[in-house]
Amino acid sequence: MAVVYALWLREVKRYLRSRAQVLASLGQPLMYLLVLGFGLGPVFERAGQGDYLQFVAPGVVGMTILFSSIFSGAGLLWDRQFGFLKETLVAPVPRIQIMVGRTLGGATTALAQGTLVLTVCLIAGFRPHDAAGGLLGALFMALIAVVFAALGTIIGATLKDMQGFQLVMNFLVMPIFFLSGALYPLSNLPAALTVTTRLDPLSYGVDGLRGAFINQSHFGLGTDFAILAVLAGVFLALGARAFSRLQV
Repeated sequence: MAVVYALWLREVKRYLRSRAQVLASLGQPLMYLLVLGFGLGPVFERAGQGDYLQFVAPGVVGMTILFSSIFSGAGLLWDRQFGFLKETLVAPVPRIQIMVGRTLGGATTALAQGTLVLTVCLIAGFRPHDAAGGLLGALFMALIAVVFAALGTIIGATLKDMQGFQLVMNFLVMPIFFLSGALYPLSNLPAALTVTTRLDPLSYGVDGLRGAFINQSHFGLGTDFAILAVLAGVFLALGARAFSRLQV
């Protein structure tokens, strides 16, 4: 476990030391929260859907965790380019411990980023319905972070250059976000879009956050938790397999 802890701590320290990255990563969530939250609020209320800021805040938190988690895979590519990954892989330790340490480190930094954005949401006027819901929301935030940090590990172990990673961001991560229902309700959608949103892992994460924070769940909290837990196990297993075949 010392290897897992050391690599986890490395990821956390690297995040804490990069203050510019922490502040810059707040830009996009704040845009969605403030511009859409206050801009579309009157439209949302006239449609009888309630307070849009309350609705969109869990989606913005989920988006933040998604992006931060996936970008942990980019760190794997940088380590490969600068030789740190090679030094790690030749160490006399199981590769699965290296993968778990890196993945948990990426998930922890994503969770920290999501918590920071949640704090900004609270300042802007977002209010969870009770303290127990806040604790349950933290559990869903952690599950989202693990699922997509493991996915980031799979991507980072499969690709060999940053150009390929940017393509993944454009053609995989953005659709995951926009199809998750982070910005709009999942009810009364066209049939094709309904099927697509049900195939999106983030849909269950955002829905779980809404159910926990504001007691509005489309799929049900039990379904959200079960699917995210299964996906976390599957992606961790696939990440371990991809990492075991990694060549530098």
